[in-house]
Amino acid sequence: MPHEFRVLASEPVYEGRVIALRRDTVAMPGGGDSVREVVSHPGAVAVVALDDEDRVVLLRQYRHPVGRHLWELPAGLRDADGEPPLETAKRELAEEVMLRADRWSLLTEVYNSPGFCDELVLVYLAEGLAEVARPDGFVVEHEERDMTVERVPLADAVQRVFDGDIRNSSAVTGILAAAQVRSGSPRVRPADAS
Repeated sequence: MPHEFRVLASEPVYEGRVIALRRDTVAMPGGGDSVREVVSHPGAVAVVALDDEDRVVLLRQYRHPVGRHLWELPAGLRDADGEPPLETAKRELAEEVMLRADRWSLLTEVYNSPGFCDELVLVYLAEGLAEVARPDGFVVEHEERDMTVERVPLADAVQRVFDGDIRNSSAVTGILAAAQVRSGSPRVRPADAS
């Protein structure tokens, strides 16, 4: 019989704008307990936007925690109350790279760092791209003012993953998943699945 990892106690440590930190005491197999620090995160979406020439839209953005620019997919937090994840993905695609898509699929879902964080990222495939204006009220600010946007052939993006040029986990996962889909083997889920 599998062990039930019950939370025996939970103590809030920090509450921030995006994340919160709590300290949980958890019942362990064989008796006893252990303390686990858990970062609570609202979750995120990422979008593999593929154009008609099989080029993926990548953006280069500064990420302060790692102190460098990273190549990433259009992505964003699921921080709008009640907004379904697909709508968040559509909004982020328009805000960050001024695109919309006619066809959407859910490529995969990934927990980035499940050893300490509950963040779940839904990675979508967007096809049938067209340019759009940024949504009303959206203001480009902070790191986004420094972003570079490129369209890269999917095969080149895959190689950039293996070369270590693309290290963002959602981008790595999404690019490799999209390449596998393009090879014709897996079936993707409908965009509203999860």
